[in-house]
Amino acid sequence: MSDAPDDARAALSALAAPDHWPRFDRVRVDAATGRRSAVLMLFGAADGSDGERPIAPDDAAVLLLRRASSLRHHPGQIGFPGGGLEDGDDGPVGAAVREAVEETGIDPRGVELFSPLPELPLAVSNNLVTPVPAWWRHPSPVWAVDAAETEEVFLAPVGELLDPQNRRSVARVRGMRIPAMPAFQLGERLIWGFTGVVLSGLFDTLGWTRPWDAGRLVEPDA
Repeated sequence: MSDAPDDARAALSALAAPDHWPRFDRVRVDAATGRRSAVLMLFGAADGSDGERPIAPDDAAVLLLRRASSLRHHPGQIGFPGGGLEDGDDGPVGAAVREAVEETGIDPRGVELFSPLPELPLAVSNNLVTPVPAWWRHPSPVWAVDAAETEEVFLAPVGELLDPQNRRSVARVRGMRIPAMPAFQLGERLIWGFTGVVLSGLFDTLGWTRPWDAGRLVEPDA
């Protein structure tokens, strides 16, 4: 990682949307009928301390949650806090923050928001999703606010996500072959699907990715 930025916050704050940002060329969502959603990609210090000092990527973490297994869409999957835009939201940024508060109890006053990334299609739920990068300047307690929607909330250490031993590919779901997509295996937690693709693309864009074996396959339980 010698060529990667050594300050995670600075890298995220300068994040651009180059042509190689995660592409979903095989995915189609009708812009006229698709639901608009947003997710908060919140990074901070892995040890939970204030994130105002320079923090190397290996010392950072990202806030994730596991969706309730009873939900209709993406049950039991791990993802970013987020959800659909509502009339009172200040665009995708406002929706991402509101949903994060509702799902994880985060104090938004401690969050530094950066420019949102381009919409990405999520065909299975007919969504156009806007990722909103953010930095956790002043961490606050988080928890699964509504057990009917969220099973757990946790910080995923970026150093563990970047570890080549924890990288996987998903090429089969429910016994059916799919186009291979990147995933991350952290103990019993498998981060795959939309979230895995976005995290992998983010790390590629920031220059954080380490060489890994895309031939190491895993099949999700769900």
